[in-house]
Amino acid sequence: MASSSTAPAARAAEEPAPARRVRSLSGLLPFVRPYRGRVALAGLFLVLAAASTLAFPVALKSLIDQGLVAADPGQRVMALRGHFLALFAVGGALGLFSALRFYMVTWLGERITADLRNAVYAHVVRQSPEFFETTQTGEVLSRLTTDTTLVQTVVGSSLSLGLRNTVMGLGALAALVVTNPWVMTQVLGILVLVVLPSIYFGRRVRKLSRASQDRVADSSAIAAEVLNAIPVVQGYVQERRESARFDAATESAFDTARRRTVVRSLLVGFMITATFGALVWGLYQGTQAVIEGRISAGHLGQTVVFVIIFVGAVAVLSEVWGELLRAAGATERLMELLAARSPVADPAQPRALPATRGGSAVRLDAVTFCYPSRPGQPSLADFSLDVRPGETVALVGPSGAGKSTVLQLLLRFYDAQAGRVSIDGVDVREAALAELRGRIGIVPQDSTIFSASALENIRYGRPEASDAEVMAAARAAHAHEFIERLPEGYASFLGERGVRLSGGQRQRVAIARAMLKNPPLLLLDEATSALDAESERMVQAALETAMAGRTTIVIAHRLATVLRADRIVVMDGGRIVDVGTHAELVARGGLYARLAAMQFELAPALS
Repeated sequence: MASSSTAPAARAAEEPAPARRVRSLSGLLPFVRPYRGRVALAGLFLVLAAASTLAFPVALKSLIDQGLVAADPGQRVMALRGHFLALFAVGGALGLFSALRFYMVTWLGERITADLRNAVYAHVVRQSPEFFETTQTGEVLSRLTTDTTLVQTVVGSSLSLGLRNTVMGLGALAALVVTNPWVMTQVLGILVLVVLPSIYFGRRVRKLSRASQDRVADSSAIAAEVLNAIPVVQGYVQERRESARFDAATESAFDTARRRTVVRSLLVGFMITATFGALVWGLYQGTQAVIEGRISAGHLGQTVVFVIIFVGAVAVLSEVWGELLRAAGATERLMELLAARSPVADPAQPRALPATRGGSAVRLDAVTFCYPSRPGQPSLADFSLDVRPGETVALVGPSGAGKSTVLQLLLRFYDAQAGRVSIDGVDVREAALAELRGRIGIVPQDSTIFSASALENIRYGRPEASDAEVMAAARAAHAHEFIERLPEGYASFLGERGVRLSGGQRQRVAIARAMLKNPPLLLLDEATSALDAESERMVQAALETAMAGRTTIVIAHRLATVLRADRIVVMDGGRIVDVGTHAELVARGGLYARLAAMQFELAPALS
């Protein structure tokens, strides 16, 4: 569970169950509001369908009293025909209005669920990396799929069914009050006996439903993690272990679901027994009244049907209540995601970044930064660095020195706890995120390839670019040749995460993407680490062309790739320990010289 969502969850746990229920389900109101007209139409058809159902007992009473009992034997056939036509008209109206209601509520369920799913996804992709430090991808996917499906079931089916039975139950109750107050009093007594246990069981169902969804999310998180690391899993022969881990998670989900099902089964069994008991009791009382001559046979039939409708509505409402409780648990989880607020957001009044020529100016002034997951361990400590427009600066140092953190702060994936990070004289916290990141191009160490064609993967850098511009960027990144050799050229599907390409080819596609963007500031995070010697030479030449006329910050462990940098900044423990050219740093014999000696074997040969 994300840290950002833990607090809301904790607050929810402290609130009484009814308050949590109302709060969670009311979160759906903003998604319902845009479709008020359709909701009104669905409500109208729902009321008409319920009214048609309630008209049936009245038509039945007329059939019995006027068509069977009171009618003249000579006219009985005609009377019966008229009453049966009236019954058929009631059935036809019920069918028509039920069909219209079903279409409207199903449409609303699908539409609202799609909007909800889109809103959650759009919100999640705007979260800072801090959110994903503590939230598993599988957890988010579970909420986007399983939880939204539960909401869809309720909005598109159960809620409508509940409203319809509420209208029918109230209508039947009102009819019983008018036609048979004594039976109504007994039915209300039965209703109290039915509702009280349903409230108790309902609370338990809701808690177990939330727990069940959490367990399903756990198994989804395991599956997402393992499926993204299949080569490692198989390489270390851990298939059996990972299968056992997934089995344990699904068994936990099953056990929680089983306990929820036991509680709901008890509720359903109780409701059916109570409903049948109420029906039998009402029928017994009615037959006694007919024998004693207090009511007619038609009145008995009408009363029995009204009792059936009323008690049946109560039974259905208890079942729907269980579904609403399940949806409440799912809605809570979705609302927690929507309530998560990224600590990195656009300022209320963003400052415009000035126009640039020849690259951007970069400045980090006394920056101290700790990752949220490691608050007591500074990744940068009182770090200061000035990069002039058009300059190429290389960041080198051992793992954990803070090199990648510098790029993260420039992109404003995080905000520093102390100090100032600025680009072209504007504090990154004062600039609009889209404008800030729009003038930065990045080639990460682990290149990302989307499940799309080669053309669309490169065009991701600038979606409005023409095919000719995409191909020009591919040529500059020395990617054109191997893309042309693919079965369908630039239209070739590259597979999930680019599985149809080699590591070097994936990196060159990522470089072409950054070059197509044509930003004034280029960030290279081990951009050539996945390349063989021949590819590295081609890409290095392409990068030198790309770096011309713009500011470039390069992270490299392979020191051969930064020999021509204007400055090499040596980092260790989140601080700058030395700055200079390759020759100057080797001559001084510090950390850089030791790193160079390890890579090139003979330190004297470096000079």
